[in-house]
Amino acid sequence: MDRTLYRLHYQVECFCHDLRRFRAAATRYDKTATCYLAVLHVPSMLLWLH
Repeated sequence: MDRTLYRLHYQVECFCHDLRRFRAAATRYDKTATCYLAVLHVPSMLLWLH
């Protein structure tokens, strides 16, 4: 078991869990991938600033 790889995996899992708190990102209302990526950017920025 590689500790650094496990730590990175844990951080990604926690980020995905936090991202699902935002309803538009969790339910994916947007039809195009570009719009969905824009929806993911806004909560990502908010989580990063927090």
